[in-house]
Amino acid sequence: MSEIASVYPVMIAGTGSYLPEKVMTNADLEKFVDTTDEWITSRTGIKERRIAADDEFTSHLATKAAKKALEQAGMEASDLQLIIVATISPDTITPATACYVQHNLGATEAIAYDISAACSGFLYAMKIAKRMISDGAYENALIIGAEKLSSFVNWEDRNTCVLFGDGAGAAVLRRSEEGEGRILATEMGTDGAQTGILNIPGGGSACPTTSANVNDKLASLQMSGREVFKLAVNAMKKASEKVIERAGLAPDDIKLVIPHQANLRIIDAIADRLAVPNEKVFVNLDKYGNTSAAAVAIALDEAHRTGRFERGDKIVLVVFGAGLTWAASAIEW
Repeated sequence: MSEIASVYPVMIAGTGSYLPEKVMTNADLEKFVDTTDEWITSRTGIKERRIAADDEFTSHLATKAAKKALEQAGMEASDLQLIIVATISPDTITPATACYVQHNLGATEAIAYDISAACSGFLYAMKIAKRMISDGAYENALIIGAEKLSSFVNWEDRNTCVLFGDGAGAAVLRRSEEGEGRILATEMGTDGAQTGILNIPGGGSACPTTSANVNDKLASLQMSGREVFKLAVNAMKKASEKVIERAGLAPDDIKLVIPHQANLRIIDAIADRLAVPNEKVFVNLDKYGNTSAAAVAIALDEAHRTGRFERGDKIVLVVFGAGLTWAASAIEW
């Protein structure tokens, strides 16, 4: 999907993230799942993940991350014009989680809606918001990736429950002025032929939850790991190469690559295929696990706040998720 010339350049004015207080370590999982810290760490790179409280919903996580992004951007919620929440674990099927966030923030002038692209959702939201700002429809937008995946995990399935965690990340986008950074290029893709290898099969119109199937745990995440690995690496490589080329960059120009935080082996494979040294690849997977749409947003905020890149640096974000979906963005900070 090619870029179209923008009327207004668009920048990221602020980032924010929020992780629930409760930490669940691999040792904690050993107490009720047939697994070990060594097994989880060696296969995934994950050491711990965060778990939201029972009364802490996706909209709460999203709101807290959003407030931090707004503060960093120096913007009031009342000035927001657009809110997009990317999630596969909404508070309710309807209304959209973004509507709850709009209310929580007091962003009464903002249009608010959700998108569902699994782990690719935050970068899907970035492309959508960038286009809507660049063509003059809006002056700013708040994009959020937020998940409470602990509500959709089968805690008896050791192959999946060890992977996921809860959290939220956000970014404020606005028109860029002369001398400021900008989003250089974006890319999205989908392969709907692969819907069966990573999904939540129950709970929708195709398989409603009923008294007959309520104990079958169909409304929980299921995954075919080997198939996902192969397809994810290829899709992320191609998406990254496209935005790097479209932005007029070379690998040496890139200060930092921030990939989806799903599996350390996938991250290492992407770094190798892009010929980017490991020290230029940001990883926080060990602390938070896979937080789906929130993962790259949380990583972006953490990398930003810890000084891994500065104004003028070029960074690349790349993700993949159920669908299969994938996306990448090249950014001049």
